[in-house]
Amino acid sequence: MNVLMLLSNPFTHDPRVYEEATTLIRAGHKVSVLAWDRNKKYPAIESKDGINVYRVYNTKFMNLLPFDIFRLHFWWRLGYNKAVKLHKKREFDVVHCHNLDTLPIGVKLKKKFGISLVYDAHEIWGYMVAKDLPKFWANYYLKTEKRLIKNIDGFIIAEDKYADYFGSFTDKKMVSILNCKHLFSNRYIEPEKKTLFSLIYIGTLTSARFLAELIDVIQGLDGVKLTIGGIGKKKFVNFLLEKCKNTKNVEFIGKVSPNKVIDMTLKSDAVVCMINPNVFNNQIATANKQFEAMVAGRPIICTKGTRSGEITKQERCGLVIDYTKEALHQAIARLRDAPDLCEELGKNALKAAITKYNWKIEEKKLKNLYNSLK
Repeated sequence: MNVLMLLSNPFTHDPRVYEEATTLIRAGHKVSVLAWDRNKKYPAIESKDGINVYRVYNTKFMNLLPFDIFRLHFWWRLGYNKAVKLHKKREFDVVHCHNLDTLPIGVKLKKKFGISLVYDAHEIWGYMVAKDLPKFWANYYLKTEKRLIKNIDGFIIAEDKYADYFGSFTDKKMVSILNCKHLFSNRYIEPEKKTLFSLIYIGTLTSARFLAELIDVIQGLDGVKLTIGGIGKKKFVNFLLEKCKNTKNVEFIGKVSPNKVIDMTLKSDAVVCMINPNVFNNQIATANKQFEAMVAGRPIICTKGTRSGEITKQERCGLVIDYTKEALHQAIARLRDAPDLCEELGKNALKAAITKYNWKIEEKKLKNLYNSLK
């Protein structure tokens, strides 16, 4: 089948979309990704490991608008028009929408061309934006999603826990495909012997990830080194960079290629994943860090009241703590001073990856879904 994936980012650092696209290509499908590059940083057309990537850019008018939420409807129009042009050149059999902010395009394409529509809910979008937008906007998008879901043919959710929410208003069959990673090894690999106990965080750089507080904690700990990498909004990234420069045992490495994350995690002793338990999405959605730590066989430090904390406790693969500096300080010191505990938790993490949480398991579910669309 010829598949068009729709994505509201420029498709440079989105491992979930990449894994799904390459899985479908290996299964014999053709995959194109139509992506929204807000800042016009990347080529309009390129090929990426067999994926045909097409990007659309903001118009001058869109750039005058203060927030992306105001640009969203214009992106839907631009994305739809570009998709129609691509379809006329080589007809698509399936349009695969990643998140609610692409679903309106997919629904219009289905209605115009009669092609199959797959909805891939990475999160519950209305709840995700609720932390940054007035309640009116969040409710608007929750209602929009309920209305549009009636049109879909295949329904993917990125977390088992989402089934309770979506099942409250639709009887569509849901397939849970987690953001699991490829197994690196079936054998536990010890961390490199180092003078300092090494922690790592590579991911979204935002204040909600407790990163500024993490740096403060590291500053007061002996025998520990922290590496921070990832991407985020410029203002916060610059703030972090300055904070790291003034902390001798913290290294800021900026943007990291997705194919290097696991290797860097293997070279570390533990992974930090402090996310705010008061955000509803964090209570029901597993963080990517969880699965990276698992396949690398490294213990994770995460917060109580989150989905990551729940899984960590179930699998006994890390420390689950309060969302405070004091608790984080104690957890890091505990792992630093107990190499046997680190190894035990790391081996539990790898066992969980081998038996439950790896991409080989998830890709079978994706292939089966697509086979059902034929």
